[in-house]
Amino acid sequence: MSHAVCTAAYRCFDDKADFQKKALGIAVGLTVGSWTDLPEARKAEMEKHLGRVVSVEEHAGTEPGTRYADIVIAYPDVNFSRDIPALLVTVFGKLSMDGRIKLLDLGFSPDFLSAFPGPKFGLNGVRGLLGVHDRPLLMSIFKSVIGHDLPNLREQFYKQALGGVDLIKDDEILFENPLTPLQKRVETCMEAARQAESETGQKLLYAVNLTGPTSKLASQAKLAIAAGANALLFNVLAYGFDVLHELSSDPEITVPIAAHPAMAGAFYPSPHYGISAPLLLGKLMRLAGADLALFPSPYGSVVMPREENLAVQAALIDPALPVRPSFAVPSAGIHPGLVPLILRDFGTDVVVNAGGGIHGHPMGTAAGGQAFRQAIAATLNGVSLPDAAAQPGNEALQAAIDSWGHKQP
Repeated sequence: MSHAVCTAAYRCFDDKADFQKKALGIAVGLTVGSWTDLPEARKAEMEKHLGRVVSVEEHAGTEPGTRYADIVIAYPDVNFSRDIPALLVTVFGKLSMDGRIKLLDLGFSPDFLSAFPGPKFGLNGVRGLLGVHDRPLLMSIFKSVIGHDLPNLREQFYKQALGGVDLIKDDEILFENPLTPLQKRVETCMEAARQAESETGQKLLYAVNLTGPTSKLASQAKLAIAAGANALLFNVLAYGFDVLHELSSDPEITVPIAAHPAMAGAFYPSPHYGISAPLLLGKLMRLAGADLALFPSPYGSVVMPREENLAVQAALIDPALPVRPSFAVPSAGIHPGLVPLILRDFGTDVVVNAGGGIHGHPMGTAAGGQAFRQAIAATLNGVSLPDAAAQPGNEALQAAIDSWGHKQP
């Protein structure tokens, strides 16, 4: 009799291990605990709970410490509830502490997937809210927010909005505080958004940082929405995937959620330990309901290898996962001169996300946003950035290139 299963793929490093035996030990140890010592009658009862080895692919190392095997194990759904924490604890809880082993990927049964509606808006829904369907989106980040009051925050927001950005997000370290409390912050910034829209004609989303005790997050989100918030920023890895799932599934939380990758560096960078970036920041974020997923870019100050970046984006849009695709937001160290590389690597379904590349523009914050929009338009039209910068009206792009240079594919 066949049973519904989820699968886990691992990379296990060991110079001497019998990988077939190792795989069997994982399959049995993380499910029924023991097998060969069970009476036959008991085996018949426990068989539906037993993990199975799907495959073991061994790779001989050329140097000490480089021999490894890719192992895939099937785990019966009957062993765990339909939530991401239960699955992660089953397949990698104890195993994550058992030597050099990394969780590469997860495969989900249709029954498990049925518990997850995925992103409420997703890539196309976010585009629909903004009315932008023919170009990458542009996001800017609040900077220097700790210790600032509401008038200062409003001024920062207004200048960003004037630059033509599509989204503005809080800094992830901006928590509830007496100077800029959530409700007042939303009211103040959305008023600035309306003022800017009256001048630019452009809609924008403000992703306000959702923080506080876990038990109060849903009520905080609804308070923000009632105050006018049209997007949320959420530090998923600090709170947990299941919290994101509950927020995104709540019918009263009617705005997109941007997932921030804070703490991700504790999980994905090592080749020998942790959870792979495409799974951690791609597939699981999307399954749990992130409409936009931020992750370190391959170009800037917090670097993730380009191959991993593209694999994260692939997981966010993979049609094999039966939920809406999520927007990829490669972040950190982005300036206008990198736009051609971003569009080469990620295509047009990407959010160009910048902090210092906007606020640090020599002509000011608004010009920083304008320089990005000019770079995006030039790249989409097949015009090199230096040629575009030389055109009348593109002084902001020229100043950005003079400050940070440019890279043409």
